[in-house]
Amino acid sequence: MCICSLYLNSHRELEPDIIRFYPISDSHSYLMISKIFSAEGALGKVIKGFQPRKAQLQMAEAVSTAIQSSQQVVIEAGTGTGKTFAYLIPALQSGKKTIISTGSKNLQEQLFHRDLPLVTDALGFGGRVALLKGRSNYLCLDRLSRQMVESHGEGTDTNFLSQLVKVRSWSSETKSGDLGECSDIAEDSPVISTITSTNDNCLGKDCPSYQDCFVLKARKKAMDADVVVVNHHLFLADLAIKETGFGELIPEAEVFIFDEAHQLPDIASQYFGQSLSSRQIQELSKDIEIAYRAEAKDMRQLQKVGEKLLQGAMDLRVALGEPGYRGNWREAIQSASIERDLERLRETLKFCIEVLKLALGRSQLLDTAYERASAIHASLVRLCDVSITGYSYWYETTPRHFSLHITPLSVADKFQEQITQTKGAWIFTSATLGVNGDFGHFTSRLGIKAGTELALASPFDYHTQAKLCVPRYLPEPNSPNMADKLTSMLGPVIEKNQGRCFFLCTSHNMMKELVERFRNSLSIPVLMQGETSKQKTLSEFMELGNALLVATGAFWEGIDVRGDALSCVIIDKLPFTAPDDPLLKARIEDCQLKGGQPFSQVQLPDAVITLKQGVGRLIRDKTDKGVLIICDNRLVTRDYGGVFLASLPPIPRTRDLAVVQDFLAQIKETDS
Repeated sequence: MCICSLYLNSHRELEPDIIRFYPISDSHSYLMISKIFSAEGALGKVIKGFQPRKAQLQMAEAVSTAIQSSQQVVIEAGTGTGKTFAYLIPALQSGKKTIISTGSKNLQEQLFHRDLPLVTDALGFGGRVALLKGRSNYLCLDRLSRQMVESHGEGTDTNFLSQLVKVRSWSSETKSGDLGECSDIAEDSPVISTITSTNDNCLGKDCPSYQDCFVLKARKKAMDADVVVVNHHLFLADLAIKETGFGELIPEAEVFIFDEAHQLPDIASQYFGQSLSSRQIQELSKDIEIAYRAEAKDMRQLQKVGEKLLQGAMDLRVALGEPGYRGNWREAIQSASIERDLERLRETLKFCIEVLKLALGRSQLLDTAYERASAIHASLVRLCDVSITGYSYWYETTPRHFSLHITPLSVADKFQEQITQTKGAWIFTSATLGVNGDFGHFTSRLGIKAGTELALASPFDYHTQAKLCVPRYLPEPNSPNMADKLTSMLGPVIEKNQGRCFFLCTSHNMMKELVERFRNSLSIPVLMQGETSKQKTLSEFMELGNALLVATGAFWEGIDVRGDALSCVIIDKLPFTAPDDPLLKARIEDCQLKGGQPFSQVQLPDAVITLKQGVGRLIRDKTDKGVLIICDNRLVTRDYGGVFLASLPPIPRTRDLAVVQDFLAQIKETDS
């Protein structure tokens, strides 16, 4: 195939531009795609007010070519391009078995319940489609039954029992068993972990409810479907379980499409590594307790060992220190107190295995518990051997739990091996894949050898829709009084705009400091991420209409607020990963060993892609207007600031907050 390389500056033009364009080889397919995306085409008939978009058509043509020729293609499609339809239509047209993987469950459900039905109707597609999630999303009938028995004992939380009763009632009506469809329990309800199974505790064919298993039914439906919608975590879990090909969870396919593909490298690192969490130990302890009460009351040692396991996990959690911390595991195990608690936990697991060995054959639950205890012990032994090179060893703490991790420094070889073995077409797309027009950072981390690389700028008119401000007189990042300065500088802007603002922070500490100060100084509602669920926080922000939402990581991407509900996005500083992050340190060391430049090859590209995600929260529609304020002088004082700016949409820039306030005032006048 001939290659026409065309490098254009997409930051100077409103029309989308292509970095590299590969001509469509099949003229009939080209004409079909072109007709579907025309004003009089199939989409125009089902979408009111549909307007053809040049970038959307270019992407659809590139995806169609990749599918026909079984190529790898990487496409950065700016916000508003319409990338979902641009990959769905060629995939459905092809007649090939397709797996579509999304970055989150929310996007997965939106794709399956909203976008996919619309496209199937438009095309008259008669194939079968399926939604497949990880097993932790599906009700386990056996575990629900066990919990109902267990929760009728003394000291049971009445609210917990009430939720179980509601789930049991819902279980007789549901066809899918997807707990996301059960409106009677919150998405973060503690009940969910007790009524869903894991790979560890699933009884498989020995389960009394095996024939009615919702996970089994969902997988069967996926195997028989022509189009399967999954998420990255499930897709990569399957790769990790069966590295020689798909088949455990996800059916074999000819087309693989990854939306929000920028998340793939980090998620792949998790699944090609190894981890152990206190939750696994806690769940094992609970199941041993249930088995003791229901099936082996004569074995009092079961209860004792269950209690010792729980205590051992709690002791190690306390030894690991403050919550919300990610630390270096190699360094942590040098601590005498941590080593002591680790040894106690290892001994308890050995004792647990011996006790469970005596109970083998008594019940399937006990037999499975024996296998789980053995696997957890083996995992803990491996996690304590930090001498093997090529991995990052790290741990993470929450208020109640800890997790230990071994993460490979590179997953490129493993991922490329899967692509080579599986063949077919592999399409990777996101609004944020490139750094100053270069996809090398993304493709090298996954070992992708793309036949096509395409960069499509957003169709939005950023010159008239937005303003970007890096305020004058900012203190240096990490200055002691940074929160005070930002509050006094930006409080009047937020107040005058009547909220309608996201303040995106790069750390939890800054988020909390700003919330405390803004609540003392502003008359408008101030919301903070983490005080309730993500969806509830976002709903409250939308309903109030005049709130400031201060948030961190979870709100930097995957949030879609359109219209005048959001007209201001503020970012506290450039989102460089903390230098003491063990994963970053390991990647830096690996880069140095290979003779590379860690800052330009690791730290800078990561920060640019994260910033692009945060900036993308502002303009979500062609009628949106708003201002972006980035509170970091380095954008204009450091050479690398140019890389950030060149990677962002072409938004007019200023250093004067008064200009920003005037622009916001004009927006309010127009809206009113």
